[in-house]
Amino acid sequence: MDSNWRGAQAVAGLGDAPLPAPARLLLLTSGKRISQVIYALAEVGVADALADGPLPVDELARRTDTDPGALYRLLRCAAAVGVFAEREGREFALTELAEAMRADVPHSQRDMILFNGAEEMWAPYGRIVDSLRTGKPVFPELFGAGFFDHLRAHPEVSAVFDRAMTRMSATTTRQFLDAYDFGRFRRVADVGGGRGHFLAELLHRHPSVRGTLVDQPHVAEVAAGVFAARGVADRAEVRPGDFFGELPGGFDAYVLKAVLHDWDDEDALAILRRIRAAIGADPEARLLVLEHVLAPLNAWDHGKFLDIDMLLRFGGRERDAEQWRELLRAGGFELVGEPTAGRWAVLECRPA
Repeated sequence: MDSNWRGAQAVAGLGDAPLPAPARLLLLTSGKRISQVIYALAEVGVADALADGPLPVDELARRTDTDPGALYRLLRCAAAVGVFAEREGREFALTELAEAMRADVPHSQRDMILFNGAEEMWAPYGRIVDSLRTGKPVFPELFGAGFFDHLRAHPEVSAVFDRAMTRMSATTTRQFLDAYDFGRFRRVADVGGGRGHFLAELLHRHPSVRGTLVDQPHVAEVAAGVFAARGVADRAEVRPGDFFGELPGGFDAYVLKAVLHDWDDEDALAILRRIRAAIGADPEARLLVLEHVLAPLNAWDHGKFLDIDMLLRFGGRERDAEQWRELLRAGGFELVGEPTAGRWAVLECRPA
C-alpha cells in the first residue's frame, strides 16, 4: 500500500487495513458525497452545537433546526470518515477534524467548507468533460458571467467567498512573511492586493517599509480601514489601478500574491510585462510572486486539486517550478533560486 493512500486512510479514519484496489477506487468516487455531507453539517452549525460536549441526535436536531432522522444519517456518514464520532445511543461528539468546523476556533475551516459546498463550486464539476475536451472554463456558460462578475452580482455568494479567502489569506500571509525577508525593501507595491490585509501585515512586521496597494477602486475601498486597524496607515497608500493597465514605477519590490494562478499563460504574461515595464532599467528592483508551486510526479499536493478549480472557473492554472520559470522568463524575469515544491512559496524574480 503506497504512502499517499495510507495518508488518505488516516485522514479519513479508515484505519490501517488495506482495501482492495477496486474498493479504493470506488471510495475515491464518493468524494462528492462526503464533501456535500460535511458542507450540510457545517451550514447548520453541528460542530458549534457540540462545542460543550457530546449530545444525542434528537437534541442536536433541536439545536440545529433539522430533522432528527436525516441528521443522524448525515452524521453517521461523516463519522465513517472521522468527522464526528458516533457513540452508543445515537450520541455524537466532536473529533479533531470536526473541531475545525467550528466558527469560533483560530484555525476554523467553516467558511472554506461553506464556499466549497456552494453551487458555484460544485456545478462546474458536472461539466468537467467539456473542459477536458476544450481546455476552456465552463463557469461562464453555466452562470452567464465570469466568476468575479458573478460574485459582484450575487452579494450573498460574494460574502461567503470573501470570508473564506480572508481566512485562507491570513494563513498564507504568515507563511510568506515567515519565509522571506520583505524588510530588505524600502518601498513595496502590492499589485492586485485586494483589501490590503497582506500589505498591512507586512508593514506591521517591518516598520522601515512603506507600501502602496494597487487595485481596482471597488476592491480596495476598505483598505484604508485595514491599514488604520493595523496601525500602519501613515506608511500605506492606495492607488487605483489595474494590473492589465499601466502600473506606477519607482518601487523596490512589486508583489503579486495569488494573482497569476487565476489567469492562463497569455493573460499572466500580460500582467508580468506590465510590471516589467514599471520596473524599467532598475536592476535591483524585484518582482515577488507569491503562489503555489506544484509538487513533482505522483506526489500528494492539494494544489493539484485546486488546479482543476482554476481550469473550470477561470481557465487559470497552478504551475510547477519549471512552468513558473518559463512563464517568468517570457515575461522578462529570471527566477532567483529554486522554490520549494508542494507548497505556497515566494518566487523572487529579477529583471532580465
